[in-house]
Amino acid sequence: MLAACGPREQAAAPAAAPAAPAVITGETVRWRLASTFPRALDTIWGAAEVFAKAVSDATGGKFQVSTHPAGEIVPAMGVFDAAQTGAIEAAHTATYFFFGKDDALALANGGISFGLNGRQMTSWFFEGGGLALSRELLDTFNLVNFACGNTGVQMGGWFRREIRTPADLQGLRFRAGGFAGRVLERIGMVPLAMPAGEIYQALERGTVDGAEFVGPYDDEKLGFHRVAPFYYYPGFWEAGTQLDLLVNKTAFNALSPEYKAIVNQAATLAHTTMLARYDALNPAALKRLVAGGTRLMPFPRAVMDTAFRAAHTLYEELNATNPRWKKLYDHQIAFRRDQVLWHGLAEASFDSYMQLQGRNNRL
Repeated sequence: MLAACGPREQAAAPAAAPAAPAVITGETVRWRLASTFPRALDTIWGAAEVFAKAVSDATGGKFQVSTHPAGEIVPAMGVFDAAQTGAIEAAHTATYFFFGKDDALALANGGISFGLNGRQMTSWFFEGGGLALSRELLDTFNLVNFACGNTGVQMGGWFRREIRTPADLQGLRFRAGGFAGRVLERIGMVPLAMPAGEIYQALERGTVDGAEFVGPYDDEKLGFHRVAPFYYYPGFWEAGTQLDLLVNKTAFNALSPEYKAIVNQAATLAHTTMLARYDALNPAALKRLVAGGTRLMPFPRAVMDTAFRAAHTLYEELNATNPRWKKLYDHQIAFRRDQVLWHGLAEASFDSYMQLQGRNNRL
């Protein structure tokens, strides 16, 4: 049986899925969950299915969550409102998509440029105070949020032409998801939002000059390599974007304590499973893309520096005008400072050494 968790914290990551369905005597519950993502993207969409299966398994089938991909019952960008109003019980999405409602929503899931990486975001959310802060924000939207996936550091996207200097970004029409557009427009780009299923056609027709989604595995499925040859890294605007399960507060409060605990644990299982899948699947996809002619390119340092300055200028402006942003930002950035110190000492030094061995064909 999935274990209960503390009242203020989402459950800690389980070591493995439950071995067998638990015996539950609670009532029958039926929820509808709508996703922002298409079914074809089995990693990012798949978290919704992992969650639903875990809930069903833990309740002996008494608690059923039907999962619906983007557009099936709710438009991709309509899931937040649908969960908020109770038109559906739950949504699987990323809060930073909805920064137009409040810029602070980008901080709730770590969706800011030069923010926390995936491991650091999980640490902030589960153990660093992030859950309580983000719950306070989402409560104002009649929603209860749970970590339900992370992509890890994303790629910097596909471009139809090479990027050599910051000047090459001026006027460049670029598909970018969520809050990233606020920063990209400050370095001269023209950010355009569109669902995953529309990006390929926009690149093919030249409606956009470049586009990003997540990383090699998803991008290969979406076919971007067929219409844009240059693949840049890193995706500095999404260092560790967390995916969210957003539950209508009324629907969640109607659950028994046991069912609430199961929702907590099932979301956490989906959260850890998603990043594990991306880390397992991205390397092979990247090799296939490069073998097929994709030109893998790092963003020039001048581009990174320009974007870093622009991002932090924007953040200071928001600190001065949005108290909810400032409360989350100050907390998250203080956490980032300590994490960069620790990861630089331990993780980065070890990774750098291992990469050197890899370049010398010693692995």
